[in-house]
Amino acid sequence: MIGYIQGKVIYSDAGVVILENNGVGYEVVCSGALYAKLLTDGKGAAYTYLQVRDDGVTLFGFVSPEEKKMFLQLTTVSGVGAKMGIAVLSAMNVGEIAVAIASSDVRRLTSVKGLGKKTAERIILELREKVAAEQQPVAGKAQEAAPARVSDSEEDAVVGLMSLGYTRAESVRAVRAAVEQGAGSIEEIIMTALRSM
Repeated sequence: MIGYIQGKVIYSDAGVVILENNGVGYEVVCSGALYAKLLTDGKGAAYTYLQVRDDGVTLFGFVSPEEKKMFLQLTTVSGVGAKMGIAVLSAMNVGEIAVAIASSDVRRLTSVKGLGKKTAERIILELREKVAAEQQPVAGKAQEAAPARVSDSEEDAVVGLMSLGYTRAESVRAVRAAVEQGAGSIEEIIMTALRSM
């Protein structure tokens, strides 16, 4: 699988670039953040996901591993395909998506073009459920010491980070550090926490 490409932009059009690396041009369907960065710099790197389907092969590109993780999480939700995943990541950054999921903000998600209310509700429900399932103890395995309780707003931030694939312990540590640095709102807490992870 192709997981990372670095190269020069030799063509771009409507969210798609061709990155030239050692004489080979890779056509990459980009998130909004990656597309803007590559167009501005004329070169750069993309964290990629190769989708193989009956009707073709598509290479999706992301600006960071966290953005790629969020894309993969979104596309596990029934009714959310790769195109919708890219659309969500082009309209919102990773922190904003995590905040919307953590705070059950359907209105924020439906601001994405083509994303209806039912699909937005499904994203929130399934990703929050997935996070909840990951918190269940696994029988027969040594468990990490349970972290101390967190406030409701901190818990929402923890859930948001866990929806990106971080463990509860990692998320709680990052949220605590963000609060100590003065972050107040859920969005500030998540964005500060992401910078430290």
